Amino acid sequence: MKKILLALFVQLFILQSASAVLRIEITKGVEGAAPIAIIPFVVKGNIPVNVSDVVTSDLQRSGKFAPLEKQKLLATPTTPEQVNYKLWRVAGVDHVVIGEVSEVSPGQYDTVFRLLDVFKGKQVLGYQFRDTAKTLRSRAHEISDLIYEKITGQKGAFDTYIAYITVERKVGMQPRYKLQVADTDGYNPQTVLTSSQPIMSPSWSPDGTRLAYVSFEDKRSEIYIQNLATRQREKIALSRGINGSPAWSPDGTQLAIAMSKGSGNPDIYLLSLASRKLTQLTRNWGIDTEPAWMPDGKSLVFTSSRSGKPKIYRKSVSGGQAKRLTFEGDYNANAQISPNGESMAFVNGSGNVFRIAIMDLATGYTQVLTDGKLDESPSFAPNGSMILYATQDGQRGVLAAVSSDGRFKQKLVLSEGDVREPTWAPFKNNAH
Repeated sequence: MKKILLALFVQLFILQSASAVLRIEITKGVEGAAPIAIIPFVVKGNIPVNVSDVVTSDLQRSGKFAPLEKQKLLATPTTPEQVNYKLWRVAGVDHVVIGEVSEVSPGQYDTVFRLLDVFKGKQVLGYQFRDTAKTLRSRAHEISDLIYEKITGQKGAFDTYIAYITVERKVGMQPRYKLQVADTDGYNPQTVLTSSQPIMSPSWSPDGTRLAYVSFEDKRSEIYIQNLATRQREKIALSRGINGSPAWSPDGTQLAIAMSKGSGNPDIYLLSLASRKLTQLTRNWGIDTEPAWMPDGKSLVFTSSRSGKPKIYRKSVSGGQAKRLTFEGDYNANAQISPNGESMAFVNGSGNVFRIAIMDLATGYTQVLTDGKLDESPSFAPNGSMILYATQDGQRGVLAAVSSDGRFKQKLVLSEGDVREPTWAPFKNNAH
């Protein structure tokens, strides 16, 4: 079912593509990244995507691999029989990737790849795929995922999506806001919504087919859910006052929302998407906002000012007292939980400096991962290996990513306008 929905996403989501693509710059590499040789794939016919270049770029930006530059390749074998394992072993290369892409008929392409373990002296992975021009780039990302998982033991997250907000400002004109979805390397950007009023807080459904977000198009904050395949959207929060920070429950049946229900301070509410029943979860004189679910769906974390300054608390959805989780810094907000539920990324601020930190939820140990002055909106990759966030590059808003151990960093820059509020989609095979 998921494959069908993704095909619909590609074929039916015929909204105007963004004119600009995110450009990725690696700003901090990792010493000891595993050397790997990705031999340029043999190309037979008119192939619209350079598959081996996509795989090379994917593995390099993971921070775990150091692909050899083309001009430094010791040899360019195209079959397993041509691989001189001793040569690569002496050079300190752990793995070699070879492949071929062939045009089997107009618009139809076959891709074959093989992963060879240099020290074992044999092939350890190999697949053959058939694709169209529309699916070939996604297939290249899938190949990267297969290689990544085989070597690291962790599922890859290259063949997924990210969503983000862009803002274009021109002199004498109203700002132009866009909600966009793109591949994780910034390619194939698609515009979900364009507005002259702010768009905020995009949130992926667990199956990756819908986005919830806040729009001010009617001059007030309202929450919408939009189906990416059908383009249908529905307004789901209509109360007076603040309606913000939608967060999907892990089973996709509820949204946690920050709502003021008029002129009061925001509290956290749970909205059943089937019955539209609204249940108030927090009730406090302070501001409670930015809910995020634990993976088991039994509790939430959220930002609250109840202690006088923004801090992060955790509360069971069945009730009871909220437990304070953060104590370091003047400002702790915008928490996101890792897919395995063991870590929490959040914004840690002191003075006028705001950075992304990560906390081990079992021990409370906290590490600041970034070094910007205005870092915000952290979002975990679905495999937990990277954290995507928004930051400043001069006077512009850009996206950046940092490995969950802080050792690898990269920046994603849009050629025009500001980028903000990124959110990483779940794995494509989450839906059934």
